[in-house]
Amino acid sequence: MGETVYYQDAAIRIRDMQSADIPIIVREETAQGWHASPEKYERRLLDQKAGRAVSLVAVKHGCPAGYINVYWSPTAGAYAGRGIPEIVDFGVLEKDQNQGIGTRLMDAAERIASSRCSRVCLGVGLHSGYGSAQRMYIKRGYIPDGSGVWYRDEVCAPYGPCRNDDDLVLYLSKELPPSDNPFR
Repeated sequence: MGETVYYQDAAIRIRDMQSADIPIIVREETAQGWHASPEKYERRLLDQKAGRAVSLVAVKHGCPAGYINVYWSPTAGAYAGRGIPEIVDFGVLEKDQNQGIGTRLMDAAERIASSRCSRVCLGVGLHSGYGSAQRMYIKRGYIPDGSGVWYRDEVCAPYGPCRNDDDLVLYLSKELPPSDNPFR
């Protein structure tokens, strides 16, 4: 079976993630100081193989530059059990940022999600490391779900204890146009 390509131009190709991408992504993320785990990406590929998700990689001039995942039915967070696809674990390597790769990955993920639902959701971290993602999501039309801030997969009670780490998130969603997606 051939490779599914979700986007392609002269420099960038967005396709299904492959096992060979994992060590490259982990090496690049580690070099830029990000927490990198091959197990995380291996789990994404297993979820894709099981039909729970679609895992994409953006390849720039033959090298992985970013990734994004669409999970069909979130099992945790504000949209758990509601049948709304969730965009999970979206990243672009620092050396490849501000070149439109993130926008193309989000476009592909939203097209894929729209093949099953008229809405897509995501959770975004609240610390400054997520600042560019926060801005991107708002510009793309994502709005908060109204449940407040979540910490470790539970609503954070007003004045309750939490820590401004990767587990402190705000859930957002967006209405999608009808799909003409040929990929799923």
